[in-house]
Amino acid sequence: MKLFHKIYANPDSTEYLFILHGLFGMLDNWHNMARKLSAHFNVVTVDQRNHGQSPHSNAMSFDLMAEDLAELMNHLGVEKAHVLGHSMGGKVVMKFADLHPDKIEKLIVVDIAPKKYTPGHTAYFKAFNTIDFSKCETRKEADTALAEIESNMGVRQFLLKNLDKAEVGYTLKFNLGPIEAFYPTMIDAMLFQWIISLPTLFIYGEKSGYITEDDMLKIAETFTDSEFIGISDAGHWVHAEQPKAFEDVVLAFLM
Repeated sequence: MKLFHKIYANPDSTEYLFILHGLFGMLDNWHNMARKLSAHFNVVTVDQRNHGQSPHSNAMSFDLMAEDLAELMNHLGVEKAHVLGHSMGGKVVMKFADLHPDKIEKLIVVDIAPKKYTPGHTAYFKAFNTIDFSKCETRKEADTALAEIESNMGVRQFLLKNLDKAEVGYTLKFNLGPIEAFYPTMIDAMLFQWIISLPTLFIYGEKSGYITEDDMLKIAETFTDSEFIGISDAGHWVHAEQPKAFEDVVLAFLM
């Protein structure tokens, strides 16, 4: 699949950094961070399948999403790159490291572990399945509808970025059905065919709870050259909540 992507070019660098967003996300979520990191690398942000402006498909798996990234790298003529993934994107880049370790210089996984998680997005799926956004004349009306299931304005704004203006009301950018069908697999524990010895950094928000100390011990059994850095005063959206601290940690690892 040919993924929609954006390149933040740096003519003075030969290094590439690919960034993959999380569930219900899109490459725009990483614009500010990509722009900053492009002072040091050629940065490529990606809309994953069934998200943003990338093609829709009924087929969705971590293997397919990893192969999508490999196809994009081949299309751009990039043999090897740094790869960063947040949340769902973090699981994709871990699978990418399992399938294509030769394509990675260094790996960064943001606030996700390869373990099984309890469902945490049920209300979002219910909202997207039940709210008729075609009847919302303004984004404010859509926000009011979402507010019934999500009180956090920041999260609502993140979700509302997935609305496209239509002739009548709004439509969803993402392909809800296949994403919802994939969700049980997405939150399940991952299996790897190899021990992964690539230099790997796991960044987590200290207020998030997505990665625990027990998780770190388990992760290190598979990712044998891994390190873990917590960002204080940050939850799951580490890069958005503490951008300067996040940028500093990424650069210290990659440079």
